[in-house]
Amino acid sequence: MSRYILIRRLRGPAFLLLVGVNALLAQANIIGWGHSWPFYLILAGVLALAERAALATDGDYPPAPYPGTYPPPGGPYPGAPYQAAPAPAAPVPQAPAEPSTAIVPANHDYEIERNGGQS
Repeated sequence: MSRYILIRRLRGPAFLLLVGVNALLAQANIIGWGHSWPFYLILAGVLALAERAALATDGDYPPAPYPGTYPPPGGPYPGAPYQAAPAPAAPVPQAPAEPSTAIVPANHDYEIERNGGQS
């Protein structure tokens, strides 16, 4: 198991242990609950630093890939040639449009009536 995962798994128990120590200190009237918030910030910071140090030194994670060409020259699968997308089908001719049912008709007869019989 990597050290990073171990530190992540110990985060909850570490805070629970700090709550227990805080309860003992509050019971003994050494430090109250209202004055113990810096301990939680310190613990969170220490755990964050430990996680980053573990990530920097762990050898479990593979290195970043070397930048190359995309897609690979052999295609997405080894031994398979690259296949282009199929060409789109030819458009299907549409039937003539039906007469419009809009408020303003789209036919020429309306224009003739509006101009007083003149086209």
